[in-house]
Formats: sequence, C-alpha cells, structure tokens
Amino acid sequence: MSKIKRIILILIPLLLFGAGTILYVNTSTDVLGSLFSRPIPTYTYKIVNRWPHDTSAFTEGLIFKDGALYESTGRNGSSDLRTVDLTTGNIKNKVELDAQYFGEGITIFNGSIFQLTWVNHKGFIYNKENFSPLGEFSYEGEGWGLTDDGHSLIMSNGTNAITFLDTKTFEVKKVIYVYDNDKPLVSINELEYIKGEIYANIWHSDKIVRINPKSGKILGWIDLTGIIPIEERQDPEAVLNGIAYDQETDRLFVTGKLWPWLFEIKLEKQ
Repeated sequence: MSKIKRIILILIPLLLFGAGTILYVNTSTDVLGSLFSRPIPTYTYKIVNRWPHDTSAFTEGLIFKDGALYESTGRNGSSDLRTVDLTTGNIKNKVELDAQYFGEGITIFNGSIFQLTWVNHKGFIYNKENFSPLGEFSYEGEGWGLTDDGHSLIMSNGTNAITFLDTKTFEVKKVIYVYDNDKPLVSINELEYIKGEIYANIWHSDKIVRINPKSGKILGWIDLTGIIPIEERQDPEAVLNGIAYDQETDRLFVTGKLWPWLFEIKLEKQ
C-alpha cells in the first residue's frame, strides 16, 4: 500500500467519526476521486457584440476560420452550406443540398469542409474556397455535430457518445461517452473544439457543456439563459445551436436555429 493511501486510511476515521471509531474504506481510485473531486464549474456570459443572423437559417454547424464565417443549415429542401458576412449576416456564397438531405454539422480540416447529414449516413467534402465538391464519406448512425482536433473528425449523434473518425478512411478510431451525475448526457448536438476541449450544445436547452476529449468527463457548463428574448424565438425549434471560435483573436460566437442574432460572448465564472 502506498504512503498516501495509508495516510488517507488514518485521517478519514479521525475526521469523520472521531479517534475511537474504526472505518473501513475502499481506497480504489474511483472512490478516492469522488471523495476529493471538485464541483463542476458553471459559467455565465457577457455579450461583447451581436450581429444580424438569417432567421430562415436552421443552424446546424458554425465555424469561424481564416477571417470567414461558415454555416451549415438543415431541414429537407432548405439545407445548404454557406459563407456569411459576420457584420451584416448576408450570404456571400452557398451550395444547396438535394432535398433528400438534412444538413448537419461541419468542420474544416486541411483546407476541406466536411459536412454531415442527419439520417442518410452520408457526409460531403467541399473545397473550402469555392465549395466545389471533393468527395463523400459514410458513417454509422445519425449525424449531428462535427468538429476536429487537428487529427480526427469528432462527431456527435444525439446520444451521449462522441465518435472520433479517421480523416482519410473515416473508420472509427475511438468513442467516448459523456455522463452527468452517472446518467448519460444525451442530445449532444453541435460541436466545437476549443483549447483542447470539446464544447457541445445540448439540444433544446440553453446550455453548452465543456467535455474532456480523452475521457468524456464534463469540465464545465455554460449557461446562456436569457441571451435572446423568448419573443424573438418564433418557432419551437428556434433553439441554441451554433458555436464558433476565432483562434486568432480568441473570440467565441454563438447563435441558434432561426435566431435573428449571432453573438460574440465572453465567459464569466459564477
């Protein structure tokens, strides 16, 4: 037995029951970790800027890369991939998906845009500069959110699973599972990889969860309650969904499906 565990076995009875009581403790890593684990931090927000957002855009993916804002929209018959002027919300370029496809998450890897579809088990690859088609790929299950860590594509499917795909073969490299108080955290949606963490929207909530990409452990919560007045949500599906990060200037952007605004925010710890 290590010296640290011997000390813990001595101190816990003294602290909890007094010197005259014997307490037998399971000193496994899980138990000790739960005894001394820190509470998960929650962050609120400060709005730094807000800009117009297309209220017909059913936002499923959002990226800010090399000074440009990219957005993927959903719904059969109105799905597309577009570049958007940040300050005006105007569409600069777009490519539409066939009506059979419901567009989902996007990421940019090595100069190519990868876009998921919801239930067709198919993704599309485009040239980042002009949206010319470069290929297709397939995957198991539904496609929801997509990001990358510079090595793998990282995909959500609406459950508590986050899947890492090989960027060339699209084979599964690993899967992590996210739990909140020992319960599966389901409805993980749009994703963004930020400073070594996965940020994820939780569908039909005003919260973003921060996830450890190695273990699936929850590192923090971002509560965006009140960021947009309820009267400006004209549809039951007008929910928070869209996270983008500007690595060059350390700016964090959020929006939602059918929202009239895209926000730049700063996080503030509660």
